[in-house]
Amino acid sequence: MRVVKVHLESIPGSPYSQSAKHDVPKLDRESHDDYERRTWRDKCTVNREGQVCVPAMGLKQTIDTASFKLGEKVPGRRGATFKSFFAIGFFCNCDMAISNGKPIMKQDVDSVTINAHANGKPGSGSRVPRTFPLIHKWHGIAEFTILDDIITEECFERHVKASGMIVGIGRFRPENRGTNGRFKAVKFEWGKLEL
Repeated sequence: MRVVKVHLESIPGSPYSQSAKHDVPKLDRESHDDYERRTWRDKCTVNREGQVCVPAMGLKQTIDTASFKLGEKVPGRRGATFKSFFAIGFFCNCDMAISNGKPIMKQDVDSVTINAHANGKPGSGSRVPRTFPLIHKWHGIAEFTILDDIITEECFERHVKASGMIVGIGRFRPENRGTNGRFKAVKFEWGKLEL
């Protein structure tokens, strides 16, 4: 087993927008618009200190999706692709805290208001204003554990790089026909996991 620290950073012109579900209760007689204005920052994923994080499962899923989209064949495996090996062969160790020279805190993020589908499903008809957190520039260090030796260092790095361009993270990412959430991997630090 191996571990790797991957230094990730946003691509200029492709902000990261989060849309985490929250359970902040509505106030008595509060309109939906007022509720949205009051709680949009609660759509951020944060750590205990209130620093914005990219969820570990979001990072895992973006790389899994890239392995599916790339469809690369596993050498010597009769046409098998890396998709199933990525699905169970690695995991992200923890949420990735992000910064832009200093920690990005929940209370400091910008916002964007869009006309979104009322029920969150495209083509549903009516639209309503929704406000989401927006982070223009960020970097962070994601930590992964590679369980399957079929996923070589070169293979993993190639899939991480592709995931940042063709899948992305967050709301309105390339996977969902958007332009947000694209990133690049600038450094990989590999090590062995001692049991």
